[in-house]
Amino acid sequence: MQQHWEHVYETKAPDEVSWYRPHLETSLQLVERAAQGIGEPSIIDVGGGASTLVDDLVSRGFAQVTVLDISRRALEVARQRMGAAENCVTWLHADVLHATFAEHAYDVWHDRAVFHFLTMEEERRRYVLQVAQAVKQGGYVIVSTFGAEGPRKCSGLDAMRYDAEGLHAQFGTRFRLVESCEERHDTPFGTQQQFLYCLCRVEG
Repeated sequence: MQQHWEHVYETKAPDEVSWYRPHLETSLQLVERAAQGIGEPSIIDVGGGASTLVDDLVSRGFAQVTVLDISRRALEVARQRMGAAENCVTWLHADVLHATFAEHAYDVWHDRAVFHFLTMEEERRRYVLQVAQAVKQGGYVIVSTFGAEGPRKCSGLDAMRYDAEGLHAQFGTRFRLVESCEERHDTPFGTQQQFLYCLCRVEG
């Protein structure tokens, strides 16, 4: 899997992949909502890769931001783009399923377009255990996947599709669904993809 994503980022510019957006407006709004009232929130963007969410978070004054991605090249692209501001971010080159997270290290966990690539039940179970390890009680989890009308494949890989109830069911009752929304994403190729966003609070 790492070789697959390294190849993607080595052969395509950041704005030539289907999931590219100049700014992740919905993600940013949900992160800001989740972080509201927390003095210095610790935020992790899982699969953040070369996206500009980290730029927008840092520009808004968030000082504890971590970006994790399986592709070293994707992280390099983001770091080079940010210039000196990249020193304000913690960069993790790792597979989220096998990364080592400090217990309850994060107030906000954000994932746009990683979870829907987990097509095996064991992978999804492992992912949820990682979230439970890494996020504080009372913290928030934002996961965005392809919606029920989204594509079945992306970047040459099979992908899962979810509605809000189905996605929340993957996480269980310890994660209370706060809100969900859908977004029609315009790809750089002139097509549309349906994305689903779920915001959950870690309880119990």
